[in-house]
Amino acid sequence: MKIAFITDDGNTISRHFGQAGHYLVVEIENGKEISREMRDKLVHNHFHHEHDHEHSHDGHSGEEAHNKHQSMAEAISDCQTLICGGMGRGAYQSMEVLGITPVVTQEFEIDAALKAFLKGELTDHTEMLH
Repeated sequence: MKIAFITDDGNTISRHFGQAGHYLVVEIENGKEISREMRDKLVHNHFHHEHDHEHSHDGHSGEEAHNKHQSMAEAISDCQTLICGGMGRGAYQSMEVLGITPVVTQEFEIDAALKAFLKGELTDHTEMLH
């Protein structure tokens, strides 16, 4: 199993999916960590030439937003879970459509969140979606 964390520094969980520049991907086998890898992530400003419709409610802009989220998720297409400190509702739904389980946490430290996740104790705080 591979778990992706939204991060800028490899140690802490970023508070916003769209603005973080990296993923830390942790591979787990038999309940134990076997590897870590930093991967670059597209951020919202990579799409500066497009209008940002992420928070719009018409059908076309929802599709455009999903396409942006899909592009941002390409780097973690081999991951089953995405852990972040916050994200938009559209990004959350896009991850689900892509087969990646999003988890929004109040935890700041990647190691603490990983430990809680592996114990089945990491709560998904969907009330933090915006």
